Amino acid sequence: MRPEEIVSIERATLVAVSPAEVLDLGDWLVALDPGTIRRAASAVPLSHSLEADPVVFDRIDEAFASRGLRTAFRLPDVPGLAGIADLLTTRGLISEQPTLVKVCRLSDVAALAEPAEALKAPDESWGKVFLSEGFDPVDGASRVAALSRSPDALYGRVRAGDQTVAVGVGAYAEDWVSFHGMRTEKSQRGQGHAGRILSTLAQAGLDRGMTRGFLQVEEANSGARSLYRKAGFERAWTYRYWSRPA
Repeated sequence: MRPEEIVSIERATLVAVSPAEVLDLGDWLVALDPGTIRRAASAVPLSHSLEADPVVFDRIDEAFASRGLRTAFRLPDVPGLAGIADLLTTRGLISEQPTLVKVCRLSDVAALAEPAEALKAPDESWGKVFLSEGFDPVDGASRVAALSRSPDALYGRVRAGDQTVAVGVGAYAEDWVSFHGMRTEKSQRGQGHAGRILSTLAQAGLDRGMTRGFLQVEEANSGARSLYRKAGFERAWTYRYWSRPA
């Protein structure tokens, strides 16, 4: 991807997950937040080609420590950042949770399925999906709080009777639609609800004159990755989280 696209994706990501604080260190954004969303609580480079700088590492480490947070990095797995990966290893951090950044044309995603409903603000039933069977309630509550703070977002949902059974968020920033918080109740999976939500949020981006979208999905989540391939998402890069062992 072009360097300016990498920058805009990383900035748009943090707009969507709304950390409590973001430090801009030039080539790095340092997201500082006590919640459970790791994208909102890690340092990320704005370039895929950077030299390892121990001074920058020390500044980032101090930023987390001074706020009582665990130092964490979200580092793309690319050759141009291999020196930084080596530095993190030397400093005692380990990597985990490989995650794909995938990009799309909004026109492809909008054509995926019949539209769902979109809310300008999440209601109680929207948030309850994150607390339903199979989801960690502490993590769910943290994600609802963070995503509810996201500026200029839409909250997609599918209802069965008077119950909301599937949800998702589209955040509109930096000329991208970023998709977050895709959740479907366990008993309702496999019925195309997620596709309908993606379609709705993508169409809203098209209506705003946008053309591109992205999302982030764990490499191990084969079910979600299959849906996203069907919707036209293509891999841009893979990143891993780095932190010291607990």
